[in-house]
Amino acid sequence: MFDWEGISEFVGVAEAKSFTGAAKRLGISTAQVSRQIGALENRLAVKLFYRTTRKVSITETGRIYYNHCRQVLDGLLEAERAITDLHQTPKGILNLTAPITFGETRIAPLVNDFVARYPELRVNLTLTNQLLDLVAESYDLAIRLGQLEDSTMMAKRLSYRTYYACAAPSYLAIHGAPHALSELEQHNCLRGTFDYWRFEENGKSRHIPITGNIRCNSGASLVDAALKGIGIIQLPDYYVKAELESGRLVAILDNFRTSDDGIWAIYPHNRQLSPKVRLLIEYLNRNLPKNDLKSYD
Repeated sequence: MFDWEGISEFVGVAEAKSFTGAAKRLGISTAQVSRQIGALENRLAVKLFYRTTRKVSITETGRIYYNHCRQVLDGLLEAERAITDLHQTPKGILNLTAPITFGETRIAPLVNDFVARYPELRVNLTLTNQLLDLVAESYDLAIRLGQLEDSTMMAKRLSYRTYYACAAPSYLAIHGAPHALSELEQHNCLRGTFDYWRFEENGKSRHIPITGNIRCNSGASLVDAALKGIGIIQLPDYYVKAELESGRLVAILDNFRTSDDGIWAIYPHNRQLSPKVRLLIEYLNRNLPKNDLKSYD
């Protein structure tokens, strides 16, 4: 059986760089800290600290031992927190932000279900396509799509989205369906924010320039235009899935469809993640649909 005696005192001294500081943090006497460290060094047969009348510094061996002990203690704290969370009811205010369309169609309904389950919780949900500063604007959680750039945040992948290029049968009856990426230049490609569409060819990502007679930053508006036979669109599954399943839109160039983009929960780096945020992340992870990579062409 492992002997835990002295571990908390050792970590306390290593972090406080002081026997007195560690004693105050642990709520025990300095003499007790000293005795526990001495006993630990005797048990390990190593010197963990250099001591002088003015300061305490950790030895190289002590630094290695500290790194392992810190991980063990962190694991124990997480285990305690996980058990405590099982018996805590989410309450208080939770500030959350998500992209507009994905938030309306996917996130908001699940958040509403979550609040119905935990009525003591108050949620402020902000739908915006701007990348807000979570720390500066006091957000607990953000839902973000695609490639992540902010490495200062913690991230958990919740699901993924698939992009489909598609058009109405009426458009394809007149103009035909492109079968190669180079053929897109012959078609009316209805644009969103960017002047290119993303595809994969021979395992490599391709950005194909596109042109068309409509540009709009609303996916719903582009779907409407496509349904009216005006041109081809490329949008994530949650815009077009129902139309593809009904046959009102037809997927094209499926052999060049990109790998899926991630759907992420982003939150400030904090080991003391509150139960309300942790439980909401777990709820979204369980209930967000996982695209099944259907081929609709």
